[in-house]
Amino acid sequence: MTPAEIHHYLTERLGAVVQTLDSGSYQVDLDQVRLLVLLLEEQSWLTVLVPIAPAANAQEFWVELLEANFEQTQLVRYALHQDVLWGVFQHRLASLTPEDFAIALQQLLQLHAQGLDGCFNQLVEKRIRQIIQVSKQQGLSLESTMQTLERFYQEGLMGDLSASADERNVVLAAWRRRLEELWQEET
Repeated sequence: MTPAEIHHYLTERLGAVVQTLDSGSYQVDLDQVRLLVLLLEEQSWLTVLVPIAPAANAQEFWVELLEANFEQTQLVRYALHQDVLWGVFQHRLASLTPEDFAIALQQLLQLHAQGLDGCFNQLVEKRIRQIIQVSKQQGLSLESTMQTLERFYQEGLMGDLSASADERNVVLAAWRRRLEELWQEET
């Protein structure tokens, strides 16, 4: 793709507001997100960036982010720059097809929409599996494991002490569902 084709795609196909920046790069404003489209190395490389979260908010999820880069993100990657976690797509312009560009933009917008939720969910899943493994090593049943978690919530070791009884019950019901789902999987 050429820079002109990229600009045309962004304005015509996405209906985006495209502002040309210095060096032929673009700032693209969509409904709730701003993309940066950078043309680098004498316009031979394309980099598209979308902000995901402040780096400080993502810090506890570094492992999950790196795992996602390896297993899930396909054409795009998570990257860190200037204290911001970004979704990034990089490609040589000479070999970039409109189809790959469209897929990459879709994946970047999905990363932005998902924010850190996917990483948080992966982290929670790991912790639940660890709880199950430890419980089974100690010979505990699902019910006794759940009772321990309920006690942790009552004592403030888990959850929010200011949560109402209804809020706590909703959280504990979610714990119970997930523990029941994963209990047989973990050996």
